[in-house]
Amino acid sequence: MSEPTAVTAAIADAHRREWALVLAATVRVAGDLDLAEECVQEAYAAAMQSWTRDGVPASPAAWLTTAARRRAVDAIRREQTLRSKLPLLLEPEETVEDTAMNRPLDEDLDGPDDSVPDERLRLIFTCCHPALAQEAQVALTLRLVCGVATADVARAFLVSEPTMAARLTRAKKKISGARIPYRVPRPAELPDRLRPVLGVIHLLFTTGHTAPSGVDLVRADLVERALHLARMLHDLMPDEPEARGLLALLLVTDARRATRVDSAGRLLRLQEQDRTRWDRRAMAEARDLIVAGLRGGRPGRYVLQAAIASLYAEAPSYDATDWAQVVALYDRLLEVWPSPVVALNRTVPLAMVAGPRAALAEVDALEQQGNLAGYQYLYAVKADLLRRSGQLGQAREAYAQALALTANEAERAFLSERLSEPTAADVGEAVTGRHHDSAHV
Repeated sequence: MSEPTAVTAAIADAHRREWALVLAATVRVAGDLDLAEECVQEAYAAAMQSWTRDGVPASPAAWLTTAARRRAVDAIRREQTLRSKLPLLLEPEETVEDTAMNRPLDEDLDGPDDSVPDERLRLIFTCCHPALAQEAQVALTLRLVCGVATADVARAFLVSEPTMAARLTRAKKKISGARIPYRVPRPAELPDRLRPVLGVIHLLFTTGHTAPSGVDLVRADLVERALHLARMLHDLMPDEPEARGLLALLLVTDARRATRVDSAGRLLRLQEQDRTRWDRRAMAEARDLIVAGLRGGRPGRYVLQAAIASLYAEAPSYDATDWAQVVALYDRLLEVWPSPVVALNRTVPLAMVAGPRAALAEVDALEQQGNLAGYQYLYAVKADLLRRSGQLGQAREAYAQALALTANEAERAFLSERLSEPTAADVGEAVTGRHHDSAHV
């Protein structure tokens, strides 16, 4: 018999690390997302009693997957029995493909299919069905497949938690109402679903690179999962420039992971980080991918983001960064991806080229537009620019606004330090670029 505290810790760890894999495997049996989610939740609940009695299994993921899949099969059989006993209640025109409950195992769900070799990547492609709006595709996949909390998904989309919860509910109802099949997209369908899949993997990475909440700055499990998926996606579609660009972006950004906080967990700015400890192998691999992407014609958003991140990383020092080239790449990025977050991140190198007042004017314009209301990094960037411009009172107000919107403890400690000492001149030091290149911390 295992100690309850040890079992609780093991279940929490399995939920954090294995939820996506268990859910993905269960969906293939259930053929229905709600049913699969319910069965997985029941499996985790059952684990508490079973593992306390019998001990934590050697492979928690395998135990949970088996338990969840058995519950799904039992539910399907119960439903089939009910339907066979109440035939008059069935719609006469319903076919086998209309609902997963009419067949225990569908070829698309359990038959051999090597077009998408990883269960999690398979389910991401499945959730990114063209019948759903792209935002719903990304949000639903982040929540259910990647295990990102609804509150953190909401932060990623710059909306409130109740708003995101409602969107997720609507997306799941549409899947059920439209009877969207949970099957592997055929090879010819993969390119049409690439864009939202790229978005999901990128947001998964950035959610781990700078966790929206919690004590630690980085959630390594999410970062490593995103890197694994990006690499598999590139292997699956090696000729897709944006799949190449996404992998490069993640590699060059994560190359600095070990230096982003000190031994006490204090956030370190880019200029404070020890460049000798950066992962040169990852940076070299990213560089090769970027060069290939830039040569392949008009580069897309991920290739350009990777190129920007690489310029920061390859510079011999922070001050030696080619700021003018960074601004030029941002200008190209805004042409293909006119995002207000990109425009905000552009103000950081702009301040190094044209001065903080010029950059501050652009930040003020973005604030007036209202698209970034509630986005803490808008106020963090504004605070740094105000401080560099000598407007210390207004800088303190902006730091306080950023702090009020920030839930990650490492970032809160950093902003609290800046708020108490608003005299050291620097710009962009609190920018993490959650939606972009995470270049500055």
